[in-house]
Amino acid sequence: MFHIVLYQPEIPPNTGNIIRLCANTGMQLHLVKPLGFPLKDKQLIRAGLDYHEFASMTVHENWQDCCIDLAGQRMFAVTTKGKQRYDEVRYTAGDIFVFGSETRGLP
Repeated sequence: MFHIVLYQPEIPPNTGNIIRLCANTGMQLHLVKPLGFPLKDKQLIRAGLDYHEFASMTVHENWQDCCIDLAGQRMFAVTTKGKQRYDEVRYTAGDIFVFGSETRGLP
């Protein structure tokens, strides 16, 4: 289906919620280091509930490794500063949605 990339996420409950979303929709989750929390964080686990085992998640050491792994697929930066309306795009299987860190966004 789709891929979600969280670039240097900082808030455990946000990532936990995305884990739950991915588990329920079949999306692939990609986390790009450095992470602002350990993957065993209590808040992360609480927000993800019992869905961790059902989510497909890859942790990338850096942005370059993530891009290499996902090469050849369309990538959409999800931002409040974009000009393209998200509801006017024809999405296809394999598309990637990239979210920046909560306090800094994308570089």
